[in-house]
Amino acid sequence: MMKNGFKFLTMAFAIATALAAAQDEKKSKPPASLSPPEEFSKPTIPSPTKHHTNGTTQKPKPTTQHTNGTTQKPKPTTHTPTTQHTNGTTQKPKPTTHSPTTQHGNVTTHPPTPTNSTTAAPTTHNTTSSPSNHTTAAPPTPPQPTPKANLTVGNYTLRKGSKVCAMTLAALQIRVEYSVKNNKSEGTFIVPDLKNGADVSGNCEDTVVNFNLTFKQGFIYLKFQMNSTEKSVYVGSIAMELMYPLNPADPSAKYSARNDSVQLFRAAVGHSFSCRNQSVFLGKGIHLDLTQGRMQAFNISNPSTFGPPDFCPADQPDYRVAIAVGIVLIILIVIVVLAYLIGRRKRTDGYQSL
Repeated sequence: MMKNGFKFLTMAFAIATALAAAQDEKKSKPPASLSPPEEFSKPTIPSPTKHHTNGTTQKPKPTTQHTNGTTQKPKPTTHTPTTQHTNGTTQKPKPTTHSPTTQHGNVTTHPPTPTNSTTAAPTTHNTTSSPSNHTTAAPPTPPQPTPKANLTVGNYTLRKGSKVCAMTLAALQIRVEYSVKNNKSEGTFIVPDLKNGADVSGNCEDTVVNFNLTFKQGFIYLKFQMNSTEKSVYVGSIAMELMYPLNPADPSAKYSARNDSVQLFRAAVGHSFSCRNQSVFLGKGIHLDLTQGRMQAFNISNPSTFGPPDFCPADQPDYRVAIAVGIVLIILIVIVVLAYLIGRRKRTDGYQSL
């Protein structure tokens, strides 16, 4: 009986020893999923650099790895890129959220793959104004000749105190003939009236009146003389000067002429000279044209009225046609009268007395 009990205890001790050894061996061996039995090495996680349009870089937060084999998902990093505009202002677009991808594993943890953030294309504000067009003023061009159609009648009066020495009422123009490449042409300048810058000056004597009509471009000079013997008044001297671009080939030309041995615009003392159209040639291709001309010097009784007109030869009435017509009519009348008398005499001779 004692022998059987000792065997039972020995077997129980051996079984307990085997179980204890097996338990110790089980504790000393690592799990099959963690082979080989060594400490985990922390993997190197690159920090992706995100470039923003405002010139600064921001690093996302690294992923935290735990020793239990799991990887904690980091909080998403919100990048707010700043968009810079060309006008100097900065506009803040909507934030872009990056969601890094994390793989779970027992051994290896991969770093999060940075998500390509889409940055809104910056809106370009075209604030650059176009440069102002600086127009260089062209050099002033000389005035062009006034057309003949713009002739206006000017009233030019020379006074000495309350006395009127000379009056001229006319549309005046200076006409110059010139040649360009053997082609004859002419330019005209219309003399302005007193309302448009002209001025009358001169002096008055008993038998001479010096009449000066001046304007910006030149002058016209008339010397009225009285002939007591003939009891007439005329212009014995005339001169002019003009600085005006009448010739396109020579715009700076100066035209001048003078004649001291003429007898123009003759009229009786106390009368006025009248002519609808008259042209005076002064030499060098220069003409002085008068239209609707009326002038008088000396013995002006009424300052507002000209004396009786003495017409120029072109305006004097031509009686030659009237005289010719009258002569023809007289001849016809004579012929008719003679024919009547002859016919009557024949009838009288045909009757005989009984």
